[in-house]
Amino acid sequence: MTTHAPVGIAVVQFVPTADTDANLTAIAELVATAAERGARVVVAPEYSSYFVNPFDASLLDNAQDLDGPFALALATIAAQHDLTIVAGLVERGTGDRVRNAAVAVDGTGVIAAYRKQHLYDAFGQTESDWIEPGPLGEPETFVVDGLRFGMMTCYDLRFPEAARTLVDAGTDIILVPAEWVRGPLKEHHWETLITARAIENTVYIAAADHAPPIGVGRSMIVDPQGVPIASLGTAAGDLAIGWASHEQITGVRRVNPALYLRRYRVAPRD
Repeated sequence: MTTHAPVGIAVVQFVPTADTDANLTAIAELVATAAERGARVVVAPEYSSYFVNPFDASLLDNAQDLDGPFALALATIAAQHDLTIVAGLVERGTGDRVRNAAVAVDGTGVIAAYRKQHLYDAFGQTESDWIEPGPLGEPETFVVDGLRFGMMTCYDLRFPEAARTLVDAGTDIILVPAEWVRGPLKEHHWETLITARAIENTVYIAAADHAPPIGVGRSMIVDPQGVPIASLGTAAGDLAIGWASHEQITGVRRVNPALYLRRYRVAPRD
């Protein structure tokens, strides 16, 4: 069996704003530090390209295509450091709504894209007023140094079948750009759901959130046993790095073959 060296994964935590250039500057600085520390994949938060609170019509004015200037700038940063960046993008949609996309970008450009499927119409919020839901279908994944990565976004964490669909597509590591809004017990939900998705699927989870005052922060990387191997507090402009390996996944699945033993499959619901 082919063996691979552990792969460094970084979660970067900052406060995205309505200034796309400032967001890119923050990402570039964090990516440079992550690369110096050995990261091969860097995960930035949801809405990294543009964010306002509350949402308004400026989302539509600042939406971009997948091959637009934000993604091109990420590709330049990725090429400078020979790594892959995953970040949230406000993507141009149809009609008067935009798409909440997560893009994976290396030095060649966008290599995978995911549009958030479960919109945050909860806890008094209605994301669907401004965002169109992503289509259902086969997940887009990408491979770095022998490990397969898949993506989901923020509120998707509350739906176990979303993660299971990624694992059925061969994903070893699920990356989660997020804007996990603060509120009663929300930090507890964040940490519990990340841990649960890792344990039940025996995969790594790397989740990057906005720092306060709106997000909870606490970006983290969790291993296939649900153990946090790298995590942050609430500081903006910070990052954490963890190392993921096939050997760890294989070892956990040998002891706990839950994926093999399950008796249900996931089916899409229109």
